[in-house]
Amino acid sequence: MNFVKEIDQSQFGTEVLQRSAEVPVVVDFWAAWCGPCKVLGPILERLAAAYGGRFELVKVDVDANRELQAQFQVQSIPTVIAFKDGRPAATFIGSQPEAQVRAWIDALLPSEWDLLVDRARDLSFEGDEAGAEALYRQVLAAVPDHGEAATALAALLIARKDTEAALLVLRRLPRTADVERLEAAARIAAAATVDLSMLERRIAADENDDAARLELGEALAAKGEYEAGLDHLLTVVGHGGPLRERARRAMVDVLGLLGPDHPLTGVYRRRLANELF
Repeated sequence: MNFVKEIDQSQFGTEVLQRSAEVPVVVDFWAAWCGPCKVLGPILERLAAAYGGRFELVKVDVDANRELQAQFQVQSIPTVIAFKDGRPAATFIGSQPEAQVRAWIDALLPSEWDLLVDRARDLSFEGDEAGAEALYRQVLAAVPDHGEAATALAALLIARKDTEAALLVLRRLPRTADVERLEAAARIAAAATVDLSMLERRIAADENDDAARLELGEALAAKGEYEAGLDHLLTVVGHGGPLRERARRAMVDVLGLLGPDHPLTGVYRRRLANELF
């Protein structure tokens, strides 16, 4: 099988950007008159064959593809750019020894742990959640801060309502938007088992029962009734008192889960700001 292609501008979107969503694509910007290109090119081609499809090599003649040269700001050749998921991921310029090129390529490729995470995702998709969880935990035992394994495991635990375990997994990770979104989802999911009718009766008997209103707001949000839940939480914030901060935090969790583009997010962010300030 041939893992080396020569392409032009018209093929770049398909052969590089789209293809790099499936496998890393290494693009060699070269020219026939370039001496260092004649040294580097065979090295890249040997490695493409040796790696057997773990990455693909694409060669772009800059003399015939000036638009691509300008688009990727190739000012000297050879320039080698690796693409992953449709975006440049790594670059080097000039001819390099084969060992150095091999190390550069190795850094692009998924590790054995990344491959285990991919297998775990396949198992989860097939309905084998126990098998998926075992693989995620195997990865995390070896690489405790493997972000993809941890977030995937947390999502699995949240789905089965094991929210405390999910939060424990997430607590070990650096703070990112994805981690914070999953933590919010875990805290919201934890309220899903509350008896709504009991809380509604308590509020009917005493509309200032902020403890009941807070739990009801969290529980409604956990069941996907976001607007009603946010209304109750906002009322608790407006009342002030010792539960105000927990209600504010719960609103932030719900809005974070909904995301910035949800129509409720902008509305309730403004209402929350008005109550606080």
